[in-house]
Formats: sequence, structure tokens, C-alpha cells
Amino acid sequence: MKAFRILFVFVACLALNYSFAQTGKDVILTVEDEKIIREDFESIFKKNNRDSIITKASLDEYMDLFINFKLKVREAVEMGLDTSISFNRELKGYRKQLSRPYLIDQELLDALMMEAYERKKKELRASHILINCDLNASPADTMAAFERIVDLRNRIVAGENFTDVATSKGGSQDPSVRDNKGDLGYFSAFQMVYPFEEAAFTTPVGEISAPVRTRYGYHILKVTDARPARGEIRTAHIMIRYGDNKSTLKSDALLKANEIHEILMNGGDFSEMAAKYSEDNSTAKRGGELPWFGTGKMVEAFENEAFALENDGDISKPFETSYGFHIVKRLEYRPVPTYKELKSEIKNKVSRDARAEMTKKSFLSKLEKEYDLQVQKKCLKPIYKAAMMDSAFLGQGLGPIKNKVLGKSLVSFVDQIRTVGDFVKHLENTKVKNKQSSAEEIVDMQLDLYIEDELMTYEDQHLEEKHRDFRLLMNEYHDGILLFELTDQKVWSKAVKDTIGLESFYEANKQKFMWKDRVDAVIFTVKDKTIGNKVKKLIAKGKSIEQIKKEINKDTKLNLSTEIGVFEKGEQEILDQLEWETGVSKMIEKDGQQVFVNINE
Repeated sequence: MKAFRILFVFVACLALNYSFAQTGKDVILTVEDEKIIREDFESIFKKNNRDSIITKASLDEYMDLFINFKLKVREAVEMGLDTSISFNRELKGYRKQLSRPYLIDQELLDALMMEAYERKKKELRASHILINCDLNASPADTMAAFERIVDLRNRIVAGENFTDVATSKGGSQDPSVRDNKGDLGYFSAFQMVYPFEEAAFTTPVGEISAPVRTRYGYHILKVTDARPARGEIRTAHIMIRYGDNKSTLKSDALLKANEIHEILMNGGDFSEMAAKYSEDNSTAKRGGELPWFGTGKMVEAFENEAFALENDGDISKPFETSYGFHIVKRLEYRPVPTYKELKSEIKNKVSRDARAEMTKKSFLSKLEKEYDLQVQKKCLKPIYKAAMMDSAFLGQGLGPIKNKVLGKSLVSFVDQIRTVGDFVKHLENTKVKNKQSSAEEIVDMQLDLYIEDELMTYEDQHLEEKHRDFRLLMNEYHDGILLFELTDQKVWSKAVKDTIGLESFYEANKQKFMWKDRVDAVIFTVKDKTIGNKVKKLIAKGKSIEQIKKEINKDTKLNLSTEIGVFEKGEQEILDQLEWETGVSKMIEKDGQQVFVNINE
């Protein structure tokens, strides 16, 4: 490593209690031509030592580490790693992500986050009618869709039933209306697109909303109920399937579910019963346990039965859903978390829906005032004229505009000036999406987008000057990426390129990564040895699994269950207790039942 010039002036700047003084701009470390000031070092130190007591010893130790870190970064710069395409692409990508919180209206974001939290404490039920209309539809098509939704709303306000109007000819164009009659069930914040959510939460129960525009088209909605949010619940269930190409009939499935429920009511262990009899393979081995869920995560019938259980440990009666019959046990319940607990999740969701655009628009409005934005709209007249005269304008270019016009100032802010010519270049390089609008409307829309882009670009370029924390964060990413690249070249990649060493390692360890032995088998679980012997006799007679189950379970569905598959060593406890030989094994007691295996191969 090259011998870099290091200047370290530090101890004299400390107060007696070793806290940082507030003079701020003192240079405490110089590495080559890079100067580190006191307040920057203070921020870095405190970020990496949040819970530590500041002492002279801890500062000296950290300074040694910091100097070594800076020397490595300087070595990476000397090697030219900061000029590589990959480095600049990666740093640019990080900068784009890190700059986002600085390019929105933070006050509005905080208000929207709190609004969303208050809505998450409530659940609405609503029905809607949709008239399809693409966001880029022509003005004529948009107006036709709007007039149609207004007509449907007028019918309802005049006394017609909402559901009848939704399902009538010329009614809702939502395909699901055939099944749900327009009823969307219960929902809370973030479960609908934001304009729809906004309309729902601002419409009183029983009222019809004004037409609301979303990316799907125009809606009207009727809020039919409001209730406090249910929170979340953790349950276990036992499921018995039927139909859908299954051999089990619905009546047999219900009989089996009722038998299981009776055993549970007489003290049977739910986890054991789920492991024995539940036909939800993804949960049976865990005693039927399901992940936490709230409204809108499960089918409605399942949610209603689960949330109806009042206490942990309560067990429902068998009930039916589209999946089969279920018995549910409540394991744990939690109400809606606090705002502090949900803040990070809410922020992520707000940043991904239409609320994000609201914070951006508000931020732009503030920038226009801060930077004293001036727009000379009168300079657009030659552009309007050229656009209307030139049929190729939509995506190809404009007609002729005089040079003296092109040089005029169109947009100004701070010390920046954008001319008519600058805007014309923007128009010529822009692909117009909405070709249904007039040339003048397109020019005006493109000017708004152009100004927005110019303001945001200018602000983005000056973030380091305006926000010290952003500057420090970018420096941290800059140095971190360089250190990674340096270590990769000097340490990690050297090891990877040692082909002789890698081959030796492979040969020495390849036996650790072989498939385990596997077996094709049927696992039989029976109530007792007497039933087990009957099953073995039927196997010997060549009866199919379906035939055996039909005969053995004719009196009760709890006599026999089977599991068919290819199993690996360690995957099934019963298989690991037996010799792996083709044919029928001996019986082994497990969980109060008898288990044996028929190994095919």
C-alpha cells in the first residue's frame, strides 16, 4: 500500500467528559487530500457506537479503525476502482434509492401514514359498480363512461336496489359481479386502490358515493357496514376434504369431521388429532397450526368461525368452506398493533400506492415557491401553431419555429433558465401516449411534465448541499462499495481462482452431498392391531387402497388412513424404524395407533 499522508488532530478538541464539542468545522483528520471535519466524524462514531459510553480510550480505538478504513478506501481510489463502470452504476443505483425520502413532502407523508393507520383500525363492507375506462382513453370515451356511471347512480338514488342495478343488463362491468353481486366483503386500508379506499372511508354507511375514478374505470360504491378491525388471530385446524376427484363423499367427510369433533370435546388432543386425520398436508405435521391472519386473508366462512371463538383454546364445531369441512382451534389473538409497531410497514405501503404521487406533487408545489418558478406561457403560442400545423408532431417533431423564438426564456427558477428551444427538444424526444387530445392540450401537459422533471433534477443534484445527513450517507455508500471491491480483488477472488485448492476441496467433501436412500411406499395408520391384520389380509389379496379403505372405514372413518409417496431417509419417522425391504412390514405403535408400511420399491 502506498504511504499516504495522514494528519490526526483530535485529543485537544475533547471536553473533560469526552463528549463532542460543538465547534463543528474543525478538521480532525486528513488522508491525502480528503479532510474529515469534527461533526462528520461525530456522526459516524455515534452511528456505529449507539449504546457505548464515550471515553478517550473508545475514541482512540475507533480512530485507529477509521484511519485504516480510510487508507483502504484511498488505496481503492489510487487503483482507479472509483472510475469503473460497475462502481458508478452501483453507486448511482443506491443514490436513486437513498434520495427518494428527500424528494417528497415529508409532512404530508406523515399525515397520510397516520390517516392510513386510523383506517387500519376499522373495516368497511361495500358493494360497487364498475364501468371500465382506460386511463388513456379519449376524452369522448372517458365522458361516455362517466355519463354511464352517473346514470346508474341516479337510478339507485331514485329508489332502485343497488344489487339489482349492479347485476342488470348494462350494469357493472366487473366480471366478479356474476358471483358476488357487487359485494366486495370487508376490507381496510391498503386492501383497495387508494382512490377507491378514499371514497369508501369518506362515504357514510348506507350512502352511495359520488363517481370515483381509478385505473380500472369509474366506480360508485355503497358502504353497507363498518366495524372495528378484528385484529389478527392464530389458529390450528383439522380439514377433511371431499369431492374434486377425491374418493371421499361429502356425507362421509361430514361424518368423519363430527367423529373427530366428538373426540375433541371429550378431551382429545387437538395436535394429535390433526396429525392423524387432517387432510391439509401443509399443516397436519404441525398439529394443524396456521400462520397469523386477519380480514381478507382467508375465505370469509373460515374467518368468521375463527374470529367467533372468544378465548384461546376454544374449538369450533365442524363447518364447511369451499375446501371441505374444518374444525378450528383458537391459539392466540392480538388486536391492531400500535402506530409505532406498524409505522415501517405503513411507510412502505404508502410509498407504493397513489399516496406517493400526492407527496411528490405537494413537494413540487413547495419547490416552485422556494425556487420562485416563472413560466412565460405567452412563448407557447408559436409552439401551439407549429404543433397544429404539423401532423407529424405526435411523436416525430414540430413544424418550423423562428430562431429568435427558440432563444426566448420559457421557464426560470433560482439561477436556471430553460428556453423555448430546450422545451422543443424535449417535445421532439418525447413519445406522446394520449393521441386523442388536441395539440394544444398535449403541449400544455408536456410543459407541466418538463417543468416537473427539471425541478426534480435540480433538487436531486443539490441534495448533498441541502442535507448533511444525505451527504454523509452517500459518502458511506461510496466508501463501502470501494472497500468491498478492494477486498474482493485482494482477498476473496484470489481464493476463488485457486483451482487446485478448489478441486482438492471438492474431492474431499463430495460424499457429504449425496442423495439419501429413498423408498416408494404406502404408510398405513390403523386404530389397533386387529384392524391392522385385516388390512394386511386385504393387501395380500391384491385389493386396491380405495377398496381397502372402503371396507375398513365402513363403520367409522377413524379406522384407517394412508399416505402414499416416495420418502427419503429421515423424512418419515416410521420408515426409519424399519428394515427397508419390499413387502409389508411389522406393526409399530405410534400415538396410540398402529402403523405399518408396504414398500413397493
